[in-house]
Amino acid sequence: MEAFTTRASAQPLRNADELIDSVETFIFDCDGVIWKGDKLIDGVPETLDMLRSKGKRLVFVTNNSTKSRKQYGKKFETLGLNVSEEEIFASSFAAAAYLKSIDFPKDKKVYVIGEDGILKELELAGYQYLGGPEDGAKKIELKPGYLMEHDKDVGAVVVGFDRYFNYYKIQYGTLCIRENPGCLFIATNRDAVTHLTDAQEWAGGGSMVGAIGGSTQREPLVVGKPSTFMMDYLAKKFGIEKSQICMVGDRLDTDILFGQNGGCKTLLVLSGVTSLAMLQNPNNTTQPDFYTNQISDFLSLKAAPV
Repeated sequence: MEAFTTRASAQPLRNADELIDSVETFIFDCDGVIWKGDKLIDGVPETLDMLRSKGKRLVFVTNNSTKSRKQYGKKFETLGLNVSEEEIFASSFAAAAYLKSIDFPKDKKVYVIGEDGILKELELAGYQYLGGPEDGAKKIELKPGYLMEHDKDVGAVVVGFDRYFNYYKIQYGTLCIRENPGCLFIATNRDAVTHLTDAQEWAGGGSMVGAIGGSTQREPLVVGKPSTFMMDYLAKKFGIEKSQICMVGDRLDTDILFGQNGGCKTLLVLSGVTSLAMLQNPNNTTQPDFYTNQISDFLSLKAAPV
């Protein structure tokens, strides 16, 4: 574990242009920053257009693994935002990219506890998989002497947010991790909550990961935020200096920590999970460089005239 460093308290963003001019790239979380559920947050299109007009690179990083990059591209399009697939990094993609980065053998299989996004990204990367949504309907008949069989060729279990989570998946994933030599336990994220609707918070992918962690007594390798895997990957892909990046997010424990772990500037927006009271709570040890209400404040917060 890295030693804790004491950070100064976050400053309210007063001069947006100064922050914008100090970096080349903005990494945005999606849920709670760009949209909430399926509803676009006010002023987002104009803000992104302004940043692009200033020559800034925009990257969108989400811990939500239910969609592939292509499917996220469609969501941006539906909301009227012009974002290319190359600018989107979902944790579903990160799981496949991680397996590629370690030369995971193509003759091994991946058992997926998660949704379609992970399956699509594994398929694009050329990996064999089983599980996913279709195992959501499977039930276990616990009769005397019943033994569940599992595929001995599974070399990795990838766990992400899963609305079809059930006991069958817990047992199958557990058997693979416990009994298949060297089987990896990979988590797309450990988010406690997610925004399935804009009306309330819902249990996040961390609840599925926690169940498998509980039964295997193993810690997962996390590829989503706040792990630095995605930051390292995109810094290398785009050739970006991490000091030239500003991470913008609504969560302290994932987005802001992700930026800090990667050595970036950080901006917390209060349009999602974190409230001002949570940020200023004396027990909170994660302090971003700046905070503001929402990203459209970039349009209105100018330096005070001298």
